Amino acid sequence: MRKIVLGENLAALAELPDGFAQLVYIDPPFNTGRAQTRERLKVFADESGERRGFGGKRYRVERTAGSGYADVFDDYVGFLLPRIEASLRCLEPRGSVFVHLDAREVHYVKVALDELFGRDAFMNEIVWAYDYGGRPKNRWPTKHDTILWYARDPNEYVFHHDAIDRIPYMAPQLVGAEKAARGKTPTDVWWHTIVPTNGREKTGYATQKPLGILNRIVAVHSDPGAVVLDFFAGSGTTGEAAALAGRGFVLIDESRDAVEIMAARLAAYDPELVGFERAASVS
Repeated sequence: MRKIVLGENLAALAELPDGFAQLVYIDPPFNTGRAQTRERLKVFADESGERRGFGGKRYRVERTAGSGYADVFDDYVGFLLPRIEASLRCLEPRGSVFVHLDAREVHYVKVALDELFGRDAFMNEIVWAYDYGGRPKNRWPTKHDTILWYARDPNEYVFHHDAIDRIPYMAPQLVGAEKAARGKTPTDVWWHTIVPTNGREKTGYATQKPLGILNRIVAVHSDPGAVVLDFFAGSGTTGEAAALAGRGFVLIDESRDAVEIMAARLAAYDPELVGFERAASVS
């Protein structure tokens, strides 16, 4: 199953079958109180252009339509929880739910999820830490997101320990050559850069999350051939991680920009497109 759906996620979830997904990952809006936008640029060689590049060559820059969404909610938990609850019908018994948030709302959402799943279903609070961007001088810089992991059944869930990617020891000289060569498994704090602004992974979608984070979640928390569901799918990173790992995916977003970006990004996997047709090209 490989599917990209254009539509409001609560309505779209109601159309999906029971128990088809083994893993749900969502990266909902963070309720920042402002619009999230990403401007797109096209660069052309032009001797009279306003920018100078390598070797003295000049370039002209054109700004094209960007992508984005409003990120303002009066009742964030009231918006998010009905959608998570609706997705549970789609989750198989050994499945897990990952909810990616930041410091603005995570404490409120965790209390609500404890009530929805039961506190014993809470497995981990994963901190994704990064070191990029500005540093204010009136408080500690905010350089992490939080990912909450809940298991549908805390006594039986998918967790492939052997699939965990290993990372270098911080002090390899203290553990010996064999251990240093093998590396160690990560803790619940994951250091990973954001998507580089000029990297090949960048799609131009606002708030895109790095593939490395989703690769780890998909590999460890789903079986080969299982299906991953993301109903705030944005740029389609979840779908790419799933496809690369030999999993299926169902991606839902109400933004036309988002599903167009996903369709282009995942075209090699020939996903079914629901509610739209892929444009001839995506800038």
